[in-house]
Amino acid sequence: MCTVCGCGDGETRIEGEEHRHDEGHDHTHQHSHAHDHSHDHGHDHHHYGQGPARAHAPGLSQARMVQIEQDILSKNDRYAAANRGWLATRGVLALNLVSSPGAGKTSLLTRTLEDLREEIPMSVIEGDQETTNDAERIRATGARAIQINTGKGCHLDAHQVGHALEHLDPEVGSVLFIENVGNLVCPAAFDLGEAHKVAILSVTEGEDKPIKYPDMFAAAGLLLLNKIDLLPHLDFDVARCIEYARRINPGIQVLQVSARSGEGLNDWYRWLRLQREARQIGHAPTGSVA
Repeated sequence: MCTVCGCGDGETRIEGEEHRHDEGHDHTHQHSHAHDHSHDHGHDHHHYGQGPARAHAPGLSQARMVQIEQDILSKNDRYAAANRGWLATRGVLALNLVSSPGAGKTSLLTRTLEDLREEIPMSVIEGDQETTNDAERIRATGARAIQINTGKGCHLDAHQVGHALEHLDPEVGSVLFIENVGNLVCPAAFDLGEAHKVAILSVTEGEDKPIKYPDMFAAAGLLLLNKIDLLPHLDFDVARCIEYARRINPGIQVLQVSARSGEGLNDWYRWLRLQREARQIGHAPTGSVA
């Protein structure tokens, strides 16, 4: 059971395969894209957290819970390193999109896919607890997408993403968007092998989110302040929100956007182009990897 939020080990479903995280088993396989995963995952897909919230896990000492969490993150980091290496060999820019539920990340993502589909090859790994609704919205833009349903899990992990990469096999030199489960807590601690975490914050949520959920904004390289078309109707202090974000993370970049009206999207697209170009310098292969 998660030592932060109480969510349990349940069934993770990845489109195209049966993949349970509630069974103890060992298996090793080599993906067709030379992406090795040595899987040893019984009850090791726990979530990482800090502080007194751990106290609700009965029968375990504080020291033992800390050790379990460290082991989980260490194993996740190994899977993330494998993901990152494979993505780098193909010059793929992977972005981990994180937000609260309802912040508008799927709408922003579909608008991006529609606007840039003639210019940049893009694909999506979609994470939700249940349903394939968002993956279907993404496919309607013409982009390739694969759905991960985490069941009771509140975030994606690098092991799940590695399996999804095997099925999705993103194009050389492309952009891969990983839309994480809506949650500003647990996804902050789990590296998926991405180049950057992109935090999406809606102006409807309140300007104090960065200081209420500091780990997420400390981990993000870019903050997209979304739904700015609604600002005339809200009591939201943009300058204060940005100040809070930079108090937590002085290096974070901040762009103000609206998926509905299109405001600020050219800046977001320029950032994407620059990151994609930088990703391919020194990494872009001469051909696809077998």
